[in-house]
Amino acid sequence: MDVDDEIESILFIIREISIYKIPPLKVNAGHRAMEWGDLSNPLWKGRLRIVEKSSGASLLFEDAQTGELFAKTAYDPDRPSVEAVLDSSRYFVVRIEDAGKKAYIGLGFTERTDSFDFNVALQDYSKRHRAALHPPHTDVEEGPSPHVPAGPKKDYSLKEGETFTIAIPGRSKPVSSDTNLLGSTTQSSSQTSAGGAFPLLPPPPSSKRRS
Repeated sequence: MDVDDEIESILFIIREISIYKIPPLKVNAGHRAMEWGDLSNPLWKGRLRIVEKSSGASLLFEDAQTGELFAKTAYDPDRPSVEAVLDSSRYFVVRIEDAGKKAYIGLGFTERTDSFDFNVALQDYSKRHRAALHPPHTDVEEGPSPHVPAGPKKDYSLKEGETFTIAIPGRSKPVSSDTNLLGSTTQSSSQTSAGGAFPLLPPPPSSKRRS
């Protein structure tokens, strides 16, 4: 397929935008639309389209009636050519590059909703672009974290004849529990619950029990 015949997708289109000539950026300061002079007298007015091809996305500034191209710039999410100004949400600075030459122009929208949609279109394309470059790995089997060393499993169950002691706040005598005396453990737990403390459940029975 010829490059000129390649199918393009229109990501955003608006029939009326304003282009401004802007002064050089001051050192250690962002762009401000109020410094562009009379905003009611733009350098050029026309149509803006954001189109996507297999080679990437581009911003096209065209005559709204004839389609004649005024300016064009590629949009690379890793090196964005669009920057918001500091004093308004309706104005942006666009970097235009052609044959190694670089220039900056001001871009203005009449409605804030249009500038919002413009921003969303660029963000959506950036997300898809990065997702295509770094697809998620779906063929890796889940397992233990490689950062956690795997050690032998430990058996924390009580062996036959072993006991443990629980110190309950508010009681002077600790409660002793034995895996062979589950009835005594239950009775102690009930007494503890009646005394106002949290109930203690008996431990799970050991795998080795007397018949």
